[in-house]
Amino acid sequence: MKIDSYLHGAGHEGGRRAGTENVPYMAALGKAAELAAEHLATESERILSLRERFHGRLEELVGDVLLNGHPTSRLPNTLNVSFAGVNGADLLARTPEIAASTGSACHDGSCELSGVSRPWAFRRNRDSAPSASVWDVSLLSKSWTGRRR
Repeated sequence: MKIDSYLHGAGHEGGRRAGTENVPYMAALGKAAELAAEHLATESERILSLRERFHGRLEELVGDVLLNGHPTSRLPNTLNVSFAGVNGADLLARTPEIAASTGSACHDGSCELSGVSRPWAFRRNRDSAPSASVWDVSLLSKSWTGRRR
């Protein structure tokens, strides 16, 4: 069987590869993985704490916040919530300083429910689905006070 080249150019590896691998990037990826593994437990706990604090402040400030997903069996950095009577896209348009999304990256620009959102929408109230927004906490996150401007 002949395998066609993905990229065309130089004849490395019998013509199957167009150039030289980026060895410095590979080394950097290895070092990043090493550092991530070294700090995974403590950072996961810190990020989980920040996510829970953020969720609590949203409930205090907004009130009717619906958690989309399992209350405990989920990623420590991700909060997916719906706000009763609020369109998620409109909410994010009014808060450009906040990095969040209303759906999967692969569904960008679509108002249809993603395969991830569809199950919880049908178990609960399908009308809450358009108000869903996804918030991520990262290693760079410090804290969140919820102060209004």
